[in-house]
Amino acid sequence: MRWEDFRTSDYVEDRRGQGGGGGGFGIPIGRGGGGLGIGTVIVLGLVGWALGIDPRILIGGAEMMTRGGGQSGYERQAPPAPSRTGAPSDEVGRFAAAILGNTEDVWKDVLRAQVNRSYPPTRMVLYAGGTRSGCGMAQSAMGPFYCPLDKSVYLDTSFFQEMQRRFKAGGDFAYAYVIAHEVGHHVQNVLGILPKVQARQREVGEREANQLSVRVELMADCLAGVWAKHSNQRWNAIDESDMQEAVAAAEAIGDDQLQKRGQGRVVPDSFTHGSSAQRVRWLLTGFKSGQVQSCDTFRASRL
Repeated sequence: MRWEDFRTSDYVEDRRGQGGGGGGFGIPIGRGGGGLGIGTVIVLGLVGWALGIDPRILIGGAEMMTRGGGQSGYERQAPPAPSRTGAPSDEVGRFAAAILGNTEDVWKDVLRAQVNRSYPPTRMVLYAGGTRSGCGMAQSAMGPFYCPLDKSVYLDTSFFQEMQRRFKAGGDFAYAYVIAHEVGHHVQNVLGILPKVQARQREVGEREANQLSVRVELMADCLAGVWAKHSNQRWNAIDESDMQEAVAAAEAIGDDQLQKRGQGRVVPDSFTHGSSAQRVRWLLTGFKSGQVQSCDTFRASRL
């Protein structure tokens, strides 16, 4: 993937410290233990690394956190992290800023052309270990996520190393897919989809709430595919091997694969992101069509 030609985003905040986190993708940064799933907060090791929205948002956590400005004691005790805005100087930071900048350029044109909407960019916060977010405390074990309350993507860049080490899903385009998926959640927020899903989840039981989460996540996969389609048409920056990397990443972080790793069995009713096959199918649906309309998982009879 030739990401070096992409424009660097101005909407990056680096909280990894003045050292910038190192010089490449294989940076060993400390990671917490358990993972958090959307729908029900569970500690199953790998399950929380499926990529998505802050786990507390789609289960009503946003209301609890915004009411009275309350925070947990853990959040209050977290020290402020050094931060800087603008393009990071290290390779992994520059990569993230370039991919984010490219998503801005693509979605600015696509949303205007396809749904007659303007695209307000999302902010990306790079951190190591843990940091504060508008949705509460961000932790590495949660994996990359999007917080609708502050319209920001949170990424501990050591996740790229973990993708390669634990899931055998490395490569520039696989990492770009991670970022594009989170930006896909921002697109959903711009389109007004996330608030409707959260409101509906408050009204239904856990099983249906999980199903709604699956549709949200698969739509974000599809939107990542739409981004890839239009980015490649304009910049010709990816090839077949790049798409194979993204497909391998989507397969590795399906709920069925993560549950097998984390608990030794698969429980479909507890899926919150979709199976490996579903994630691959919707990623490719977006890439083949290049159309936002093709990503409407809420109207799809088959996921």
